[in-house]
Amino acid sequence: MKFMNMHVLQQCNRIKVTGYLDDCTCDVETIDAFNNYKLFPRLNELLQSDYFRYYKVNLQKPCPFWEDNSHCGMRDCAVQPCSSDEVPDGIRAGSYKYSEEANNLAEQCEEAKRLGAVDDSLSKETRQAVLQWAQHDDSSDSFCEADDIHSPDAEYVDLLLNPERYTGYKGPDAWKIWNSIYEENCFKPQNVKRPLASGRGDDGGHMFYKWLKGVCVEKRAFYRLISGLHGSINIHLSARYLLQDSWSEKKWGPNVTEFQQRFDEVLTGGEGPRRLKNLYFLYLIELRALSKVLPFFERPSFQLYTGNQSQDAEMKHLLLEILHLAKSFPLHFDENSFFAGNKEEAAKLKEEFRLHFKNISKIMDCVGCFKCRLWGKLQTQGLGTALKILFSENLIEKIPESGPSYGFQLTRQEIVALFNAFGRVSTSVKELENFRNILQNMR
Repeated sequence: MKFMNMHVLQQCNRIKVTGYLDDCTCDVETIDAFNNYKLFPRLNELLQSDYFRYYKVNLQKPCPFWEDNSHCGMRDCAVQPCSSDEVPDGIRAGSYKYSEEANNLAEQCEEAKRLGAVDDSLSKETRQAVLQWAQHDDSSDSFCEADDIHSPDAEYVDLLLNPERYTGYKGPDAWKIWNSIYEENCFKPQNVKRPLASGRGDDGGHMFYKWLKGVCVEKRAFYRLISGLHGSINIHLSARYLLQDSWSEKKWGPNVTEFQQRFDEVLTGGEGPRRLKNLYFLYLIELRALSKVLPFFERPSFQLYTGNQSQDAEMKHLLLEILHLAKSFPLHFDENSFFAGNKEEAAKLKEEFRLHFKNISKIMDCVGCFKCRLWGKLQTQGLGTALKILFSENLIEKIPESGPSYGFQLTRQEIVALFNAFGRVSTSVKELENFRNILQNMR
């Protein structure tokens, strides 16, 4: 019995990460306590609401990089879209801007553009709005290849009825997606092999981490964000694994063996704890974005508009509570270390950073499992929106306390993706605690 307890303790320690994170002044323990006992319960409640559960997505877009007709045929890969009467009227009617006031103004702008009427027949405010909406829709500040929500192929999906979980999608097709992301979009030279990648040699990742340590903080952060996102997705799949599939019922729950294969320090050759630390780094980046975007949501004109006035008001109150809580976090990541120094070089690097991430968002249309594609598209758009927020600080500071925000905008799609993506990362941090408890209770 004593030997078994010692063995369990060793297993727990092999998936436990502690202490400070690289390139940060924050430690894992502070994040765990803040997330698991303060933020996660509130965020989880918010994401159950109508405004955040319905996401419009086009799952029929062809892969832009290679010919791929290998769609997953397993039933758990399927996504059930909403019928038209399931989506609240307020979301369907105004899916594209954020409040009744903004919707009305946007309609004026769209009509003005159709008529070519950017002239003196419009009010000064409307003429300015026409130009600003056009500028926003050109997406020069976008980090993602967003779906055209007006496409006939775009459909609303209820995220609560199509949860992210293990679907059986794996093997060469899934490997191809992640390999393309890491090998072609993470600034890495081809001769530097990733740890656990095929043909990596026998150096245990030494050459890779030597390269990573030597690159600028922005490129290192880019890799860590992608690794953190990958790790977070793997935690979800391990936590909601198909444990029983019989004619009478399906049972989903935590699969400890699957989790250990992905994160155990010994089983992964030391990679598991690094992946988990990158997850915490991703958490800090998205948390920082939420703390920065508070002025946009605090405006009285902003509504989480679904058409249900009382629920909308209640959810906005909860949203602001979450954003103020995010702002109160004591050890925020300092994004000012990004793109500092020579302005010309910094601008070039920032554009590279943006385009590389935009490319990754396009790769999501190559995922063969539709449920994986749904959650991949949502989480990349959410992270892309977080990056957009962090790199728009000057515009956010100029947002007026009342009236439309012309310089900085978020579409409803971006808002839903931002909070659901952070909800996924927050859930991953919480699930880590659950897996540690399960391992400790194994006797």
